Parts: sequence; structure tokens; C-alpha cells
Amino acid sequence: MLLSQTDIEARLKQHPGWMLDGGAVAREFTFPSFPDAVAFVTRLGFDAEAADHHPDLVVSYRRVTVRWSTHSEGGVTEKDFAGVEQAERAAARFGGGA
Repeated sequence: MLLSQTDIEARLKQHPGWMLDGGAVAREFTFPSFPDAVAFVTRLGFDAEAADHHPDLVVSYRRVTVRWSTHSEGGVTEKDFAGVEQAERAAARFGGGA
């Protein structure tokens, strides 16, 4: 079920650095090195596969942009905020920050 704009905004306040980007929630992480960025993408990829919910990822050297959206629903759902939490845990593991 799609989250309302009010619900999304309230949830985003709990996750600094994330923003609403069209019909998705997005954040850019910066890592200490390119291998750390790739390790983050790999970890997040395995977590996303296990959850059967996959983000859009863009890697640019030490930066990784993560965008979560539930395509089948046409916007942001609880699944996406579960993905936000997965990404935050994985980023912390590999030194990712804003």
C-alpha cells in the first residue's frame, strides 16, 4: 500500500540524508574508497535479493546513490523504508556517510 505524503515526510525525519525524489526515496552515500563503495553495493544487493525488493543504484567512484520505490505500487511503501534501513546498516559497515 502506498504511503501518504504526510507519512513519507514523517518517516524521512527519522532517516537523515534521505529525501523524496519523485516517486522514490533517495540518498547519496560517500565511502572512504572505491572498494568500500563496491562492497556496500554488493552487501546491499544480497540484502535486497533476500527481501525480493531491489533499489536503483548508481556508483560514481566513492559515491553511491540509492533510490527505493515500489514499482508495482507506483510509489513509496513500507518496503522502501525497510530498504532504507538495510542501506543504512550496510553503509555503516563500510564507512559510508553523507
